[in-house]
Amino acid sequence: MKKFFRFLLKLILGLIGFSIFMVLLYKWVPVPLTPLMVIRYFENPEEPIKHDWVSYNEISGYLPLAVLSSEDQNFLNHSGFDMKAIEKAIENNNKGKRVRGASSISQQTAKNVFLWPGRNWFRKGMEVYFTFLIETMWSKQRIMEVYLNSIEMGKGVYGAEAASQHWFNKQASKLNTYEAAAIAAILPNPRVYRANPASSYIARRKTWIVRQMRNYGPFSIKN
Repeated sequence: MKKFFRFLLKLILGLIGFSIFMVLLYKWVPVPLTPLMVIRYFENPEEPIKHDWVSYNEISGYLPLAVLSSEDQNFLNHSGFDMKAIEKAIENNNKGKRVRGASSISQQTAKNVFLWPGRNWFRKGMEVYFTFLIETMWSKQRIMEVYLNSIEMGKGVYGAEAASQHWFNKQASKLNTYEAAAIAAILPNPRVYRANPASSYIARRKTWIVRQMRNYGPFSIKN
């Protein structure tokens, strides 16, 4: 029994060490592949994966502003978890209202880069763990850079550069306000929604996001 517990302890410590190593590695190295990309490939091997990593400075400033305005307006101020948004989501859930996701950009980054899709408590616990690690070891700019390069933005489309080419036939650095807002508008369900041409629902969301971008105003993310 003692040998088993020693083995279990070594295994846990080894996994913790490996997770910290991967987070430190991705602090500087581009993320080549995510678990979701692998899952999508095995679900449909004929669906090509479009993913071209670009640096933060090669992405139009309108895109981080668009996703920040639509997904996580407190991104620059919280430490990975928007407690007010979480409390509001719990309150709405208790009232039986439609629940809007309360995951921060940091949580979504941790989930996409290190974990698999899922809603069980173990997976959520791992999400909290990796969110804490990236918020501790990465800058806000690095979190946003990885987020914009890794998340799904269409069927087989991952990251800002691939999405810009797929939806608007241009580089991510060339996106304008409305194009950036259109990409941000489809993020809740990128395999169903289209950024271009946009449905009436996405057009309304795009208009709302542009309004939020203007209200938020200029911003900068420091390294």
